[in-house]
Amino acid sequence: MQRCAWAESTAEYVAYHDEEWGTPLHGDDALFERLCLEAFQSGLSWITILRKRPAFRSAFAGFSIDAVAQFDADDEARLMTDAGIVRNRAKIAAAVRNARTAQQLPEGLSELLWSFAPTGPRSRPATLADVPATSPESVAMARELKRRGFVFVGPTTAYALMQATGMVDDHVADCFRASP
Repeated sequence: MQRCAWAESTAEYVAYHDEEWGTPLHGDDALFERLCLEAFQSGLSWITILRKRPAFRSAFAGFSIDAVAQFDADDEARLMTDAGIVRNRAKIAAAVRNARTAQQLPEGLSELLWSFAPTGPRSRPATLADVPATSPESVAMARELKRRGFVFVGPTTAYALMQATGMVDDHVADCFRASP
């Protein structure tokens, strides 16, 4: 079975690629999880985050926006001692701040994020070299998220979120997951 080349190095990547990456994902808490994990990934390898995802889910109350929004300084201190996650004070504080910001969105996080999904047909990237790091839509998404008070959401993080959650489909043309 032909896959995107990035997905062939570990069993975790194979499963993530085959079962999850690029599959449309909706729901405020589900997208909040992905937004947080993409921010935690910044500067690190995705495999690090993927392997720590169960610990992240436990540490961050299943990424329930309402639960994380209630985290206080004691919770942030607890997270800084949790070896199961990435212990970065700025990223932990960003997750809490972003939960509080997400609570205030009248349309909800899912609707806001999906409003930036490109419409119309898109060519499949022929190779991984053809996959961009950002897009006009991810630049616009990051700008709007920042305007509303979100942090750790630059255009590259926004584009990775769009790829992971099926807002864009960047499976290469010969990948079995690529849309026709």
